[in-house]
Amino acid sequence: MNYSLLFYLSPEEFEARKDPKKREAFWKGFLPYMQALKDAGIVVAGAGLEAPGAARTVRLRDGQRLVQDGPFADTKEQLGGFFIIDVPDLDTALDWAARYPAGPGGLVEVRPNLPPVS
Repeated sequence: MNYSLLFYLSPEEFEARKDPKKREAFWKGFLPYMQALKDAGIVVAGAGLEAPGAARTVRLRDGQRLVQDGPFADTKEQLGGFFIIDVPDLDTALDWAARYPAGPGGLVEVRPNLPPVS
């Protein structure tokens, strides 16, 4: 079964991913985790996301497209990236989420994916 692991980051963690002085420390924990997922052969897809300021939110109102800068959710932590993994059950997906080397306040949401529409 496919599960999405959704990684939420604080503004400081988004900054650390690109800051030359903090980048190495940030990626030092995450890269081995990412490699372990790949080595286990369970990765279906995945991607890191740019910081929330790069986001645009689109709504349709009365047939008009309304575009808003930034993310829809107004929260401190924002979605920073994801993996879709193929594992036998929820417990296994939760085990992989628990291995994420999150910093203070780090959060991984585990969500089952809908089966493909046929």
